[in-house]
Amino acid sequence: MPITAHEIETLLRESFPDAEISVEGDDGAHFAAQVVDESFRGLNRVQQQRAVYAALKGKMDGSNGELHALALTTRAPA
Repeated sequence: MPITAHEIETLLRESFPDAEISVEGDDGAHFAAQVVDESFRGLNRVQQQRAVYAALKGKMDGSNGELHALALTTRAPA
């Protein structure tokens, strides 16, 4: 069953409740997300993105993943 942008945002909110989050995409497999959260301060881009992927709880894992592609932008607030 395809995942929705709303479901992705809900998963991200569980791990980043105070973040500024936007998720776009409507084909059920390809999305773009931006996550701006204070917890990213001091982390490099790879560490930030790993935290986001962990928050997705396996939705992107291998061929069983519901989410095929996620263009991801992460940063700490200005």
